Amino acid sequence: MSELRFDELGGEQVVYAIHRQDRTFLPSRERCPLDPTRPGGPETEIPVPAFEIAVFDNRFPAFEAPSGAAEVVVYTDSHDGSFATLAPERAEALMWVWRHRYQELGAREDVEYVMIFENRGVEVGVTLHHPHGQIYGYPFVPPIAERERAADQRLGECATCALLRSELEDGRRVLCENESVVAHIPYAARWAFEARVTLRAHRASLLDCEPDELRLLAGALQALVRGYDALFARPFPYVMVVHQAPTGAQPAGGHLHVDFYPPLRTAEKLKYLAGSEQGAGTFIADTVPEESAGALREAIARAK
Repeated sequence: MSELRFDELGGEQVVYAIHRQDRTFLPSRERCPLDPTRPGGPETEIPVPAFEIAVFDNRFPAFEAPSGAAEVVVYTDSHDGSFATLAPERAEALMWVWRHRYQELGAREDVEYVMIFENRGVEVGVTLHHPHGQIYGYPFVPPIAERERAADQRLGECATCALLRSELEDGRRVLCENESVVAHIPYAARWAFEARVTLRAHRASLLDCEPDELRLLAGALQALVRGYDALFARPFPYVMVVHQAPTGAQPAGGHLHVDFYPPLRTAEKLKYLAGSEQGAGTFIADTVPEESAGALREAIARAK
């Protein structure tokens, strides 16, 4: 079981999940626990010889009932590839899987916030290479969600809606867009190629999206990730997080958007969180968002 401790100075919960020290770490391809269990092969987490999308409880959870949840979402039974290389219909199906898990986990009394995310690349600490993401059901509303809610109150309206209007009016940081979704680098991006993918219409969560919006969201996410890979002609590491409304009894708020936090600032250089970032909580950026947006926009166009 995990243990929660409250950091009084930081005003944040800290989760201690010491059993995660023993989780599987970069196994050989032949021993990948996210591959299907094939005849004559090793037993894996998924006891079938083939599948489309698999969801199961994390064996090394940060949270578990009766104090939250932790799940693994495997995008494909193919060991190779990525979110970007999924067939469009598979990426669209994944949006429905995310929607279902948000709905089911969010209905639990021990879950206050559902976070869907993907860690890609050893640069961000990935321990399994097979294309997959994770879902945490937090027994509290975490700080980022609280700050987004505070931004709504500060601006007197949905902050995500206001920021999207500003980005569309400016235009310099817009990366790609379709009828329902806009991808852009935020005005105050911290990471060199940080990106945000936002629904044009105010949607608190995936539950509020129309089927066409889910399809177009999947397409925009894939276009962005293909652009990342084309930018430096290499698999691009990132953390992808789906931001949605809290699911507990507190006031809802929220506007569905997906943020990408990639650590690369050049093809070979990483952005590290050092003195100012960790000691003062203030990012010092090495690039200007408008210049990064131009380079990434061109890469997305090349990757079509």
